[in-house]
Amino acid sequence: MTPSFTPSPQQKLWIERWQRFSSAAVRYFHLYAGWLVGISWKRFALLSVALLIAVNIVQELPPFTWRVSEQIESSDSAEKVRRQARKAAEQAVEQAKKAAEQARKNASKVPYEVKIDERGVHIRPAQSASAASAAASAAATDAPTIEIEFPKSVRADDIREALEQAKDKLEALKQEAEEVNSLQDEVAEAQRALDELVASHAEEKAESRTRVTVVRLGDSLNELAVLWILASAVIKGMYKGRIQAEVKAAQATESAEAEALKRQVIEARMAAMQAQVEPHFLFNTLASIDHLIEVDPPTASKMQKNLIALLRASMPTMREANATATRDLGRELAVIRPYLEILKMRMEERLQTEIDVPEGLMSAEFPPMMIQGLVENAIKHGLEPKAEGGKLTVKAEILHGKLAVTVADTGLGFGRAATSGTGVGLANIRERLQLLHGAKASVTVTENQPTGTVVTITVPYRSRNEEGASV
Repeated sequence: MTPSFTPSPQQKLWIERWQRFSSAAVRYFHLYAGWLVGISWKRFALLSVALLIAVNIVQELPPFTWRVSEQIESSDSAEKVRRQARKAAEQAVEQAKKAAEQARKNASKVPYEVKIDERGVHIRPAQSASAASAAASAAATDAPTIEIEFPKSVRADDIREALEQAKDKLEALKQEAEEVNSLQDEVAEAQRALDELVASHAEEKAESRTRVTVVRLGDSLNELAVLWILASAVIKGMYKGRIQAEVKAAQATESAEAEALKRQVIEARMAAMQAQVEPHFLFNTLASIDHLIEVDPPTASKMQKNLIALLRASMPTMREANATATRDLGRELAVIRPYLEILKMRMEERLQTEIDVPEGLMSAEFPPMMIQGLVENAIKHGLEPKAEGGKLTVKAEILHGKLAVTVADTGLGFGRAATSGTGVGLANIRERLQLLHGAKASVTVTENQPTGTVVTITVPYRSRNEEGASV
């Protein structure tokens, strides 16, 4: 046995919420689908274009698109800048050191020679005679030269003055050498200052960096709009067919209900007719039996037996006829035979009857009360009003695969008797046949020769024995 599931109060609450949500969603879906079906395809296309334009405008506006600015400090980036600047500074300082060292070496290694002649004092780098000192020769070429010329009128004072000038030149060279020696200290100090400058610049650059991020939630609005339009087109096409099918189904249901109601009305009429069993006919028959009991007891007994057979055949079958709408032809004739026998006793020689129905057709399906109605009309409006009476024939046969039952009389003819009816009986028969068999059944009324009327009812042939066998 499977255990039953009992939801908790919280689960019940969620179930109720889901049911409300689903019912609301279904209701709004039907409203939207009904609105889509109600508009034309041209209007649908215009609304779709307007939706795409609106989406392209809205997707660039908040809250679908906004910008976020943030200050960031990238230690990796600052360190990279520091390394690059330090490397460049070190290269520059190294080159400066090399230049200062070379200048210092040149200043210390180059020997000077002093010559004094009649033209003046000459202080020049000494030229080495050795070829191995090529580097010294190259440095001597770049070394400075001091030329002090004597005036033409050479005097001691003038020579002394020239020597003083040479001394000053030598002092200048000495200071230049000292300056070259102190260049390394200045370069180191410059390196430290450059390192500090690079570090501060890198930190300032890292601290002032700002990142702007653009957040776009509206990029997918175009795709959503296109999907919405396609889904709406599909709903519009399919829901219209569904509505048409529902309308057709409702019309078919209404038509079926109307036909069923009409059929019930006709069946009620036929049941009332069958329940009545022609009251004036019964009264007349009972009166005849009462009269014949006194004058002709054997005939009265025969008429009474026929009346009992008529009542036995017609009364119990009322419920069956209403339930099944058809019964076999043999049971219909079981009502017609005693009815005609009673009429023959009343009309005597004025009425002749003939029933021509093969035994094989007794099991054929046939709607109840139709033959009886035709026979009553033939007697009442055709043969009784005629002084000499006439003949009534009931015939059944198969024509073109259908069962044809004919009631023919030789009376006055259709609509010619003073007691002619209103045609309601034939109209009821036509309506019943239309409900039961549609266009497959028919009623035809023609004139009989030389006089009288022929009414033929044609229905699809179906044997009740075959139906029982198949079951």
